[in-house]
Amino acid sequence: MTAFFNLHTHGFVRAAVCAPRLRVADPAFNAAETLALARRAADVGASLVLFPELGLSAYAIDDLLHQTALLDAVEQAVGRLLEASRDLHPVLFVGAPVRAGGRLYNAALALHRGRILAAFPKVYLPNYREFYEKRHFASGGGAVPPVLRLAGQEAPFGTDILLRAEDLPGLVVHTEICEDVWSPVPPSTAAALAGATVLMNLSASNVTVGKSGYRHALCQVHSSRCLAAYLYSAAGSGESSTDLAWDGQAMIYENGALLAEAPRFAREAEPILADIDLERLVQERMRQSSFGDAADLHPPRAPFREVTFALAPDRESDLGLLRKVARFPFVPDDDARLAELCYEAYNIQSYGLRQRLEATGIKRVAIGVSGGLDSTQALLVAAHAFDALGLPRTNILAYTLPAFATSDRTKSNAWALMRALGVSAAEIDMTPACLQMLRDIGHPFAEGKPVHDITFENVQAGARTSVLFRLANLHDAIVLGTGDLSELALGWATYGVGDQMSHYNVNASVPKTLIQHLIRWVAGSGAFGEAAKPVLLDILDTEISPELVPGAGKDAPAQKTEDFVGPYALQDFTLFHVTRHGFAPSKVAFLAWHAWRDAAAGGWPPHTPPAKRAAYDLPTIAKWMRVFVRRFFATSQFKRSALPNGPKVSSGGSLSPRGDWRAPSDASAAAWLAELDRIPG
Repeated sequence: MTAFFNLHTHGFVRAAVCAPRLRVADPAFNAAETLALARRAADVGASLVLFPELGLSAYAIDDLLHQTALLDAVEQAVGRLLEASRDLHPVLFVGAPVRAGGRLYNAALALHRGRILAAFPKVYLPNYREFYEKRHFASGGGAVPPVLRLAGQEAPFGTDILLRAEDLPGLVVHTEICEDVWSPVPPSTAAALAGATVLMNLSASNVTVGKSGYRHALCQVHSSRCLAAYLYSAAGSGESSTDLAWDGQAMIYENGALLAEAPRFAREAEPILADIDLERLVQERMRQSSFGDAADLHPPRAPFREVTFALAPDRESDLGLLRKVARFPFVPDDDARLAELCYEAYNIQSYGLRQRLEATGIKRVAIGVSGGLDSTQALLVAAHAFDALGLPRTNILAYTLPAFATSDRTKSNAWALMRALGVSAAEIDMTPACLQMLRDIGHPFAEGKPVHDITFENVQAGARTSVLFRLANLHDAIVLGTGDLSELALGWATYGVGDQMSHYNVNASVPKTLIQHLIRWVAGSGAFGEAAKPVLLDILDTEISPELVPGAGKDAPAQKTEDFVGPYALQDFTLFHVTRHGFAPSKVAFLAWHAWRDAAAGGWPPHTPPAKRAAYDLPTIAKWMRVFVRRFFATSQFKRSALPNGPKVSSGGSLSPRGDWRAPSDASAAAWLAELDRIPG
């Protein structure tokens, strides 16, 4: 079971990027510095180690590149690296000037366990501003010899090579050099379409004011377009400063996300490390059909040559996980991004409702207000939408609908909120209607017996929804739904004549963990006046409960939702990674363990109360994941297959049968439940 805690088990590969200190035109020194950093990266489990362009000779050496002594010294340095690499686990990507076919090439060499796996020549040679590479090098886009002879070995030579790890699924590597990624069509684009998931760039790239941001933009967008990881290393300390300066910028991107970055202008060289999720990249390519279409429409002029190698990665040790795993994948953990997300989500919800009202010509909504999170958010959205449409808030027909287990706290909060927002507010006691239904069907509770079964609960949920629909008929309104994405995922909704149904549901794709922050953001903004703020904050502090089973007192609900379906923090985490990435339960559990095992580690969304900063051990994660799998895959799809309309809010997706999630209602959960058995303990 120790393999469960190993990153390689779950489709990750550890990569390192280094910018070693150099000496100009001193290959022996540069090889020694390269080797020292390679060993440090290997010691912490890196499988790929990237170094800068022409790192063995230094980049800015001009006509020294045509000196035989220098080129011979480079070849000797390559030989020493090859010999030393026999005892190293990772593949090393080093830059060197190499002679082939009577020409000199700026090349990237892939070295592994004493073998040159392949050599990649630079295609696009800059010949402007401070760079005049065509003075010294031939382009790799020309008639390149297919084989490079160097340091007593022969290796495939060209840009048409893919390096495939035969023992780490999904790891396919391609390499390009500096200016290649500045070009309109980088060589790595064709390589990505041919299957490369990890793209390397050995760069020199002198620094000027503002250039760092441009490099970031190139790597970010290119990794995103190619659905790949992109590793970039620029020359740093020791490179010639005759006319230029160097900052040693190193970056690792994955599908547009920055995983790691080196401090620039550092005097002491340190490898940066990140764990690349190969499975995620493969999954993204599989589901993004335009990527496959691009591969079909732009085939290479000739098939790529494949070179296979065996990494023999450590599959037993716990190497940790060197990447940020957000506890709340739907919620950013910094103020600025969270505020932007809340603004956009709130306005998306409002826009959806405005469009529905304008399309139907209806000018009223009917909504049940419980004093809980979901109905609060829906009511706030309705108020915003009616303001934007120039309609009076009194056209929002808000009803609190107490029954057997409604607490004084939630009912008073519902009334306080309705008053603060200036909507048309009313209360309809649902107890008589529910009792009549229980009598009609012969339920024991109608005879005074304390039977609080699912029928007892659903009679209340159904009565509330039924009366809202009839109120909508009476007042020419539409029923505004309040149920959220998390409840839909877990099937925590009464089907049909119940809270699963409405005319339009603004919360349908908003998870519970995000709704809390949306309400807190509205409260902090003061958008609805000072009277609303304390009510909203008290609603946020109220225990989540359907309030369908009576408790010991009016403010002591017998039901706590998370006791039944699990902590929404964990279930939203699972929901995101299952639906957005298609990950197996064991991998989701591995990620959740890294995200949640230590409450003091990592970031939390702003304003998260200390009492809410929980930690979960692996058995707890596995327990609630089993609940999620059963409810999501086996028992709840029929409810999602008949969802009312509602706007998609998050890139994490929705569960609409017309959108991101389409599934049969009678599927078996056996495969997912069996996979859960891979989780130890």
